[in-house]
Order: sequence, then structure tokens, then C-alpha cells
Amino acid sequence: MTSADWRLAVDIGGTFTDVVLMDRESGRVVVDKTLTTPSAPLDGVRTGVRQLLAKAGVKPSDITAPIVHATTLITNALIEGKVGRAGLVTTSGFGDTLLIRDEHRYDMYDLQIEFPDPPIPRERIVEISERTSAFGEVVETPSAADLKKIADALRAQKVESVGICLINAYANPANERLIADYLRVELGVPVCVSSEVSPQIREYPRMITTACNAATMPVIGPYLDELTKWLAAEGFGGSVLMMLSNGGVVSTDDAARTPIRLVESGPAAGALAGSWFARRHGEERLLCFDMGGTTAKSCLITDGEPELTNTFEVARIYRFKKGSGFPVSVPSVDLVEIGAGGGSQAWVDELGLLKVGPESTGADPGPACYGRGGTHAAVTDADLALGMLDAEFFLGGDMPLDLAASEAALKRIADRLGLPTSDTAAGVHELVNQNMAASSRMHAVELGADLRGVTVLAFGGAGPVHACGVAELLESPRVVFPVNASVLSAFGTLVSPVRIDLARSMVRPIEGIDAAARDRLLDELRDEGRRVLIAAGVDPGSVVFRYGIDARYIGQGNEITIWVGEGDKWPASNEQVVKAFEEDYRRIYGLTIPDVGVEAVTWRLSAYSKANEFEPLAEFSRTAGKPHRTRPVRFSRGSAAIDTPVYRRGDIGIGQKIEGPVIVEERETTAVIRPNWTVTVGEDGSLIADRKVK
Repeated sequence: MTSADWRLAVDIGGTFTDVVLMDRESGRVVVDKTLTTPSAPLDGVRTGVRQLLAKAGVKPSDITAPIVHATTLITNALIEGKVGRAGLVTTSGFGDTLLIRDEHRYDMYDLQIEFPDPPIPRERIVEISERTSAFGEVVETPSAADLKKIADALRAQKVESVGICLINAYANPANERLIADYLRVELGVPVCVSSEVSPQIREYPRMITTACNAATMPVIGPYLDELTKWLAAEGFGGSVLMMLSNGGVVSTDDAARTPIRLVESGPAAGALAGSWFARRHGEERLLCFDMGGTTAKSCLITDGEPELTNTFEVARIYRFKKGSGFPVSVPSVDLVEIGAGGGSQAWVDELGLLKVGPESTGADPGPACYGRGGTHAAVTDADLALGMLDAEFFLGGDMPLDLAASEAALKRIADRLGLPTSDTAAGVHELVNQNMAASSRMHAVELGADLRGVTVLAFGGAGPVHACGVAELLESPRVVFPVNASVLSAFGTLVSPVRIDLARSMVRPIEGIDAAARDRLLDELRDEGRRVLIAAGVDPGSVVFRYGIDARYIGQGNEITIWVGEGDKWPASNEQVVKAFEEDYRRIYGLTIPDVGVEAVTWRLSAYSKANEFEPLAEFSRTAGKPHRTRPVRFSRGSAAIDTPVYRRGDIGIGQKIEGPVIVEERETTAVIRPNWTVTVGEDGSLIADRKVK
């Protein structure tokens, strides 16, 4: 008998915590889902993991491989302002940078323009006399008296962590490190420096990234410490790896030092699962559609990989207005996320129009149908009232829903609109579909892509309920519902590589680059990348380095990122770099600028090892199953309910073809196949829904 090699993954979402257990040897996959506990996230993790192990008949000691963990803790802390009491040290004269920002008005005609409050208020920002030149020369070193002065000021503010962001520290971190070493001893709190968090030019992005990192260190540190202690007490044999927003994983120690890199941890895991699926099924282009209880995310996969961005904006005042949040300089999977989930609230605005989201009922109390004290009508209430969900089979019957509470909450909205409750429920369902389709379309336009004809991969707890409706709006002809779609993001962590993306600014014309200075910089990045991967358990011999630069024409103010190859040393000549830059520049802007030199601004290095290869086992028969019941389902406003056959996912067979409308239920989610769609069960158990051409 083959010995098992169990792998465990955890993903804390805004409403549900997902857990996945997979035996790498046999391909057996066991999943579970439990409500997130926002006030004490570890409580939900404990519940989910214990339920999962009991279901699988696995002991904690059977799991010796690293446990992979994605989380929304950092994102939620910044959005809600529930961060630690952090302080910030900066160069004399620059203490107001977080308030001045970059002087950009995201809406130039709004006289009442708003920005989020900085994560570190002005009274906890201290200045110190020091200076490093733009070329890395230390002009002034902080004095002993000044070091004592800032330590006393921060101690008086009772800070729980400190960020240090000095002008031009990206060119030479000596002064930052000097201050950090002193404060760690004097204050005994976590300290981070901009030269490690974001060693790049541009004063405000570097400082806000460092401030967000410092403010979330007291959030993630205690949680990771508590988590690792609990896992050890339970008898788990593996360490913990944390999912990053770039789609890689690192050790808990590195995650605790730079928690800002976890800001899009959960959504990135979903995108990585989409990449794995696209490569496995030969899909050149695939739109990942991940709708959970709190948010919906979409990410376009091209040639088996998601796009990456070097700046991600978090905590926007207005979700659709770029510039209204914190532009943190961390590598992230390029995706769009909006407040459109199963818990998104329906409401009526001052003009009497129906709106859905972005406010969510979350996990506590949740939608009215959860029966936990919630009174607001949410998307899940509408789906239940329309007949798309079975009140007695939510989470396999472990969490029955209250249909009467749903209808009562929807009636309050309907009365304000002057509509029947049934049409109001259909309106909520259609409106959230419109919101998600619009955000996906906007994301594609920003990437220069057209979503028409693109296959949609539907996952998340609510994604399969809404996917066909969203696909119709996007003119997509096919929707794929993978096995275990509800917890696919957690599964994505199991197929993610151990990876870290590093960057450092050194502005130099390409033609006049000092190869020795470039190689010294890259040596430092390689050393750091190798250290992070080894700390995460990677064999030093399997580390791969990929190189890129942010480049621009001399005199320009914006750069584009180009990647030039892999290897143990810089792999491209100056001519090859310029050629790659001009090809990308022409692709983006439609032209090149002759007789103007190109300069490198920021040098990038991606250090990674290849992800584990898994072959999940599809436990489906080839015998065509029959529906276990029918129920009336309304698919649109003004139309009558249709008696719709309802299948259980485990009862249908590979190769079986079913004409829509049809409902396919499993414990953690429900796939809604609308009229004029046909669904076929693929060889791996996926449901493949194709839209009929009229």
C-alpha cells in the first residue's frame, strides 16, 4: 500500500474560511468550509481544520509537508483601519509626506475630494537629521543625541512597531539600518525599513508602503505566532508557508517582516489555481471569476500565466477611482476586486434606485437567511428566494438557511421600490451580475484585451451561482465549473511556487551602465532571494532567477517593466535590453521615439522554485445520474419560475450531457446552469457549460 503524502491548505476569506487536504500520492482531495471569525481568525481556522481532518480520517501528525496559508487579514486591517499602533521615522522636513501624498487629485472636479487616513497619523511620525545623496553617498549620519530623541518620542507614543523611511535610502540603506538597530534595542518592538520593504524611487509610494507594512506588523505577528503554537500543540509535523500577493509563498518569519506582501494573498491564490487549470486544459485565455461571500475577483490568464503589476492600490475611498487609496509598491497578481459577494447588501439610494454592495454583511451576522441576527437583504437572500439555492442543503445541510427571513428582508427593499418581492430578488441577482461583468470588462480594457469569446472559470462559494449570468453579459460562450470550485483558491496555494519578487532602484542610462555596479546590486538581490527560498524549505540548487527592469526613455516620468531572461547572472546585452524595451513600448503606445536614449530605473529579480505537480483524483462514475428532485427557479425579472431538475454533484457521471436549465448541488456551492445552456461533465469531473447559439 502506497504511503500517503498529505498536504494542507487554508484560506481565510471575508465570510468563509476554506480548508483543503490533498494526498499527493493518490490524488485524493478532501475539502471543508466554515464561517470566518473576524474578531479571532484562528478560531475559524481551528474549526475548519479539525472538521476536515475528522472527515478525512487523518491525524495532525500525518501532515509533515508545509501547510500553505492565504489570508485577507492584511487587506481587511488596512481597509477597516484596524491596524497596530505604529510609528514612522523619516528625514527632517519630510514628516508630512503621507498627508501631501503625490499631490495627484483622482477627481479634479470634486471639491470635496477625500483620501483615506494614513495608517500612521502625523503625531506618531518623527523626523531625524540625516541625509544620503541620490547617488548613495552618506552626507550626514544621525547623531547619538538625535537617536535618543526619536526613541524617547516613539516610546512616549507607546508604539507597537516602527517603520523607517529616509530620503534616498534605496541608494544606500546605511542610515536606515543604523536607526533600525538602535530602535530595536531601545524599544523592543518590530522595526521595518524602506530599503528592505520597497527600495525604489518616488518618495510617497515608498513611504506609504513602509507605513502600511509597519502598521500591519502588530496584526500578522501575533496571529502567526498563535497559529504556529497551536499547530505544534496539535501535533502537526510541517511548517507554515504564507501566500504572497505575487502568487508565491514564503516562510512565516519573512511574512511577519513584510506583511504588506500578503495584501492580495487570497485572490492571488485563486489566480494561481486558474493558471494551473488553464495550462492543464490547454486554454490560451481564461477569465478567472471568483465570487465569495464578501467580494468578487476577476483575473485574465493569458498563455497560462496571470499578469503581474508592481503597484497595487489598497483601501480605496471609491472602488472605481484609481488614486483614492494607498498605492503600495508590492508585486501583485493584476486583478480587479469589487464588493460583490454573497453577503453584499441590497439597498435603495436617495433617487429610489436599487443598489447592491459594496457594503457586506460579512460572516457576522451575515445575510438575513443565515439566521444569525442579520436583517439586511443580501445577494444570498435573493438567490435563495429565486430558488437557486436549497435552504436545507446549504453547506450540505450543516448550515440550513431561513427562507422566511430572506423574504422578509427582501420585502422591505421591495416596498421601498414599489415592486413585488420576487422581482426585487431577481433585480438584486441581475444587478450584482451587471456589477461584476462591468468590473471584469474594465479590467480587460486596462490590459488591452477583449473578453468576448473567452472561457470563464467559475469558483468561490457564490461564483458558480452567478457565472452563467455574468458570462452572458460578457458574451462568453463557455463556463467551466471545476471540481471543488468553492475552495479553489485554497487549492491554488498547493500549486503555487515558493517565490519572492525583489526590486531596487538604480537610475542609469542603458548605454552607459556600469556592469560592476549592476552586478553588485544583483548579487545582493540574489542573496536575499536565495535566503528567502531556503528559509521556506527550498533546495538551494533548485532556485531559479529571472531578471527584469523598469525602463523609460530619458526624460520621461513613467516606466514600463520588461523581462530579459533567467540565469545565475545578468542574461542580456545592452542592445538586447533596448530592443526588448522598444518592442514593448511599441506594443503599448504604438510607436517608438528615435534618437532618444533608454534608461533603467528599477532592477527586478524574481527568485522561485517550480511548484509541486499534483494530479487530483476525480471520483466520478461514468454512469449517467438522474435528478433527485425538481424545484421552481426564477431566472429573470418578469418571467415565470421554471421547474428545474436538481442534481447532486456526486450522482452525475463523466461524459453526461444535460440540457439547461439545471441545478447541480454540492456541499460547498451550487452551479446554476441557465436556460439556453448545455452542461457536460468533463474527464476530470469539471462541469463544462456551453451557451447555445440562437
